[in-house]
Amino acid sequence: MTADGADWARRSLGAVWHPCTQMKLHEHAPPLAIARAAGPWLYDFAGNRYLDAVSSWWVNLFGHANPRIDAALAAQVRELSHIMLAGFTHRPAVVLAERLAALAPPGLGHAFFASDGASATEIALKMSFHCWSNRGQRGKARYARLAGGYHGETIGALGVTDVALFREAYAPLLRDQPVLPSPAARDGANPQAALDAALAALQALLDERAGEIAALIIEPLVQGAGGMAMYAPRYLARARELTAQHDVHLIADEIMTGFGRTGTMFACEQAAISPDFLCLSKGITGGYLPLSCVLTTDSVFEAFYADDAAQGFLHSHSYTGNALACAAALAVLDIFDEDRVIAANRERASRWRALAGPLVDHPRVRGFRQCGMIAAFEVDDAGPAFARRFASAAQERGVVLRPIGDTVYFMPPYIVTDDEFALLVERTLLTLDAV
Repeated sequence: MTADGADWARRSLGAVWHPCTQMKLHEHAPPLAIARAAGPWLYDFAGNRYLDAVSSWWVNLFGHANPRIDAALAAQVRELSHIMLAGFTHRPAVVLAERLAALAPPGLGHAFFASDGASATEIALKMSFHCWSNRGQRGKARYARLAGGYHGETIGALGVTDVALFREAYAPLLRDQPVLPSPAARDGANPQAALDAALAALQALLDERAGEIAALIIEPLVQGAGGMAMYAPRYLARARELTAQHDVHLIADEIMTGFGRTGTMFACEQAAISPDFLCLSKGITGGYLPLSCVLTTDSVFEAFYADDAAQGFLHSHSYTGNALACAAALAVLDIFDEDRVIAANRERASRWRALAGPLVDHPRVRGFRQCGMIAAFEVDDAGPAFARRFASAAQERGVVLRPIGDTVYFMPPYIVTDDEFALLVERTLLTLDAV
């Protein structure tokens, strides 16, 4: 690291509390100071470059310093940067809400904007409970969640998250919620058996306790922070049937899976379902600005439509519907349209699967799987502190990877070329042999 880079790293450790990080570990391995970024590459102060294989925590869809998103932001900042959305409105928020409703599964026509994924989860949970309450069903105040599910780290979102690392420290603050088996097969389990068992458990819970369950919350097709566990669309289809039959809302957390990650614009499309709430964030602005959105139905919206202010949805963010963030999101949607991204991604995913062949055959790799633009595998004999050691070794080889336990995953920007993806595979193989 150059003097400039080392100085920024030192100052960061003195002033910045980094997320999901044991700060003491940075005493001997300071954070990498990034000077600039372009396309899928990050550059440090010495000019070394690093392939951003995790899209900077799953947000960067079309590369850093994307000229079309840059231009949209430059135009918007000259017109309007922000105005509160309480009592006011503006063009970018209106147009974005309309375009998202047109893209989403049918019936999701009301957009509530926030700033991040956990906030989107909070909004959906509160909106579900308040909807039932406004209809005189205050007893519906619990949420069914899946084993291994992740929905954010605020107190409400943690209440429906099932990743021990995040929950255990704050357990006394959390309300217990029913946990259902995941439909994703793990550790070599039979996929059909796992899916059937998960559906049987869901039906049993709803048969017995639907009167107290406000909603079932799920990550469609891929459970991200739970280890990139993947499952078939049939679970979504049957879960939608069961929740509808029992008057329970279905919350689809597409914070990670949305915007093309699974091969369709939204993962729910692969089961041809419409949830009651669709939570969106991460890739919505292409990694430029914080923004999230919850889309919901006429039925939910109408439960809040009354003369009594207390029946309105009581939730707000100062930066709700920020004009700059909405302009970035609109530029992202333009790129999807102009470049026919979904169709291109299907072809790209097929090529990536072929390029990953050497990894699939590596003796330490097991459970290689892919869902659209997400690929993952487990590493045998990972050993202690594997994720940290692997990330460090990969960084030394010019690749940004961030394993989840012993699960290594690829989720690069969509603009990564075949040559760059082949380079990612090659350097991952070198890293596997080094740790």
